Amino acid sequence: MSARPLIVVMGVSGSGKSVVGAALAQRLRVPYEDADDLHPPANITKMSAGHPLDDEDRYPWLEIIGAWLAGHVLTGGVMSCSALKRKYRDQLRRHVADVRFLYLEGSHELIAARQASRPGHFMPASLLASQFATLEPLAPDEHGLVVDVAQTIDQIVDEVDQGMSGS
Repeated sequence: MSARPLIVVMGVSGSGKSVVGAALAQRLRVPYEDADDLHPPANITKMSAGHPLDDEDRYPWLEIIGAWLAGHVLTGGVMSCSALKRKYRDQLRRHVADVRFLYLEGSHELIAARQASRPGHFMPASLLASQFATLEPLAPDEHGLVVDVAQTIDQIVDEVDQGMSGS
């Protein structure tokens, strides 16, 4: 593991990545970044129009995220990033091999209800089905932890703090 924890909070849009990521970074006293803020304008335009990103769209964005992670190996950090496919997580691991992933797992119904309560986000709720279709949960050989998003933020952060410190 890095000198300080380096964690990517992953999951579909609406799973709570930003809220959990910020709370976890605060608990761990490390920098936090939301990958949504690193999207090139063309990606935001595409998603805002209701079109899912493809791998070609995601590649340069993931490189920016990977560079952020690599720049925080000594300080540690938490990045909220969908990281839906194994190949995306592999791309991030090419920058930092020992990055840990926190997969926020929840039902389609729960996450759709959460999305409905956050109007104005550039990712429209209509793309949730494509996110679930793209999602490849963490494989047993990937360093990380899976938590149920039906818990409170404090419960999730406590579980992560305990689970990641032992791994």
